[in-house]
Amino acid sequence: MCGILGVVATTPVNQLLYDGLMVLQHRGQDAAGIATTEDDTFHMHKGSGLVRDVFRTRNMRALPGNMGIAHCRYPTAGSAFDSALSQPFYVNSPFGIVLGHNGNLTNTQQLKEEMFRQDLRHINTTSDSEVLLNALAHELQATAKGCRLDLDTIFAAVSGVHRRCRGAYAVVAMIAGYGMLAFRDPHGIRPLVFGFNETREGTEYLFASESVALDTLNFQVLRDVEPGEAIFVDLEHRLHQRQCAPNASLSPCIFEFVYLARPDSVIDGVSVYEARLRMGEHLADKLVQYIPVEQIDVVIPIPDSSRPSAMQLAQRIGVPYREGFVKNRYIGRTFIMPGQATRRRSVRQKLNTVAQEFKGKRVLLVDDSIVRGTTSR
Repeated sequence: MCGILGVVATTPVNQLLYDGLMVLQHRGQDAAGIATTEDDTFHMHKGSGLVRDVFRTRNMRALPGNMGIAHCRYPTAGSAFDSALSQPFYVNSPFGIVLGHNGNLTNTQQLKEEMFRQDLRHINTTSDSEVLLNALAHELQATAKGCRLDLDTIFAAVSGVHRRCRGAYAVVAMIAGYGMLAFRDPHGIRPLVFGFNETREGTEYLFASESVALDTLNFQVLRDVEPGEAIFVDLEHRLHQRQCAPNASLSPCIFEFVYLARPDSVIDGVSVYEARLRMGEHLADKLVQYIPVEQIDVVIPIPDSSRPSAMQLAQRIGVPYREGFVKNRYIGRTFIMPGQATRRRSVRQKLNTVAQEFKGKRVLLVDDSIVRGTTSR
């Protein structure tokens, strides 16, 4: 899980990308990066840590240009401590490409070997995102006619990526001298939405992992990128879209709705908040088959993301809902922190009980997800 952004604007995008990353910080806390383009030159700054720690005023000034992409990282492949794995990634051939990726490839090792022996490309990190970048670069090189790119070439390259890469990938990329490319894997596992903003200078476009980024940056949501679809915005801000995968079908990751996404986001037309309410209703209907309601004095959620489910469950079974934990707002999401020792220590600092809500009561705790069990214990 990571957060990605891509902006094609009529004014400098560095602050816009920074603000968008702050909104998507819940999707990754290990590293952050921004790349912009100006006069066919890429400018990039990235590093380990939270968005607010990676970018200083001097870094923002060094990111000029009206087009850019951004990324905040949660490491599902590669080390959590290696700053070289922060994104976006850059490759200089062909044409020059920078790319940000949210997802996981399942055939990374096979692709690395193929690229080294057949494509003559060397992957220098353990990141599957660098593999994906080089797969896209190779397909662009293989399909390009001469020294120029056209729309058919770009979309054919994305089709080649779909043929070679297995797993989940939502991608934003910039091709030097041409524009911005966004695409999603044929199953639409990871979310990607885009929208627009009309200005006096022209139309601006924003791609993001969650619709909440568009809301807070005053962009109007157009729709989600379809599974297998590629969308290209050229330097004249013209939007081009094409389905690049045969037999594409939507199979989104259920964990986005359970836990990963913000509740005020809408993914593939489904409100995350509404989905969590419905999960609470289904949980209530299942619960009463196993536990007599009269044995429950109070329902208490594990903050924050299980609150909608807990509230709906409590209402459905007619039991009081209470807040029994106080959360430290200055501790980040613990499940994506690097290292189990860090996670365990942070959980103890993050949550503290409201003792009177537990004393002498039979409490039903509602936890929306148990990944490692650190919080539950």
